[in-house]
Parts: sequence; C-alpha cells; structure tokens
Amino acid sequence: MFVSLKKNYEFVNVYQNGNSIANRQLVVYILKNDRDSNRFGISVSKKVGNSVVRHRITRLIRESIRLNLDRFESGYDIVIVARYSVKNEGFISVEKSLLHLLGKHGLLLDKYNK
Repeated sequence: MFVSLKKNYEFVNVYQNGNSIANRQLVVYILKNDRDSNRFGISVSKKVGNSVVRHRITRLIRESIRLNLDRFESGYDIVIVARYSVKNEGFISVEKSLLHLLGKHGLLLDKYNK
C-alpha cells in the first residue's frame, strides 16, 4: 500500500535528519521510521514547469513506486525530489532513475537494478 507523507514537518524531518543521494533526474532522501511500512513524499518545484508538467512528473514517480513496492525494504520515510532535467523524460527513464537511487541507498530487496 502506498502511504504518503503529507505534512510539511514530515518532509522537513526527512530533509534535516535523513541521507540523500542524487542523480541527474531525481534526489532521494531517506530516514528510518518506526513503522512496518514505507511512507513516500514527492516534491516537484515550480522551477520544473507549470502545473500540468509538475502533475505529470508526480504521476510518473507515483506509478514507479506503485509498480515496485514489493521490491523495497520496509520501515523508511522516503522523499523524492524531481530535478528540472526530468521534465522531458518518459516513464521508463523515471523508473530506472528511481530504482537506481533506491538501490544506492540499499533499499532494494533484490540486487537486480533496471
């Protein structure tokens, strides 16, 4: 099940106390939580584009998470920040980028990286 971070203080907590790894398209912050499931937050700045573009990127990231939920280690708060270069990318590129970063964090249960 996809559980979202909703409150600003939850995002700030992950930003301030978590670890981050970035690539050309995304930045992923993680912080261990005391839960049995992961909670995800997605942030797409106005610098990336207008509301249509931002919403499209959010949908691509959310779908990438949904399709791969069973591959993630549990018990983390994860914030995904989109960078400007993700603006013109498609689903496969976004999914590959996300899995690459989560693999670098050690959150993938299997060692297979797309």
